[in-house]
Amino acid sequence: MALKKFRPYTPSSRYKELPSFEEITKDTPEKSLCRPLKKSGGRNNRGRITCRHRGGGHKRMYRLVDFKRKKRDVSARVESIEYDPNRSARIALIQYEDGVKSYIIAPIDLEVGAKVQAGESAPPKVGNAMPLSQVPLGSDIHNVELVPGKGGCIARSAGGQASLSNVEGKYALVKMPSGEIRKINAACYCTLGRVGNINHGDVVAGKAGRTRWLGIRPSVRGMCMNPVDHPNGGGEGRSKSGGGRQHLKSPWGHVKGQKTRKKHKASSRFIVQRRKTKNSSKR
Repeated sequence: MALKKFRPYTPSSRYKELPSFEEITKDTPEKSLCRPLKKSGGRNNRGRITCRHRGGGHKRMYRLVDFKRKKRDVSARVESIEYDPNRSARIALIQYEDGVKSYIIAPIDLEVGAKVQAGESAPPKVGNAMPLSQVPLGSDIHNVELVPGKGGCIARSAGGQASLSNVEGKYALVKMPSGEIRKINAACYCTLGRVGNINHGDVVAGKAGRTRWLGIRPSVRGMCMNPVDHPNGGGEGRSKSGGGRQHLKSPWGHVKGQKTRKKHKASSRFIVQRRKTKNSSKR
């Protein structure tokens, strides 16, 4: 995916870089695979804001993406590559031999007219889904399951990929996008290839209004607030003692930067190697 740059006729177009959408082959989604999507505005069922900086934005329809690849050992033809407003990746519309249509996440090099298949007998090529036990070692994979039959939940965003390191008995060693190496049941399904739209992280909105279209509201730094509004607020300017320069805290006083994972979490026994962080690399 390429990015478009614009001439600086206006301040908003000076640094703006947007997707070229050259891989998109169809403008309108499949109506049978769309559902209404109600926005919460960051509120819970009591009307309280539980996720700040959300609200507004353009109306969207939810696309039913098949993360489980339910139809096994049946080939399907890629009909189109489409834009999905609910995720950073592109989606591909496929049609099976019996006429059933479905959406899947579109990996790199998946073109219209290609054949894809899911099942243990599927050949190891881009877009095919198969158990981890059948994937060639060292392959790039995405949409990886953690529980067999639950559906893929790992490496689904734009440019995301995991890699199969080894298969030991009933477990496969998978290197996650974060760099963590984890044991996953070898019966879990995954899809070969890397998720497309790899330049999504380089997009520059150019103006505040474009982020509002996406449903993102403005955020204010706690350092700019008053002491009554935030633990980091207060002080005459940038204060090192009174406000603004103490340890980073949330509006509710929780210290940021601390590990939030439980020390004795049951799934920790499946982690072979933790992800590498900036601090650990210096040691």
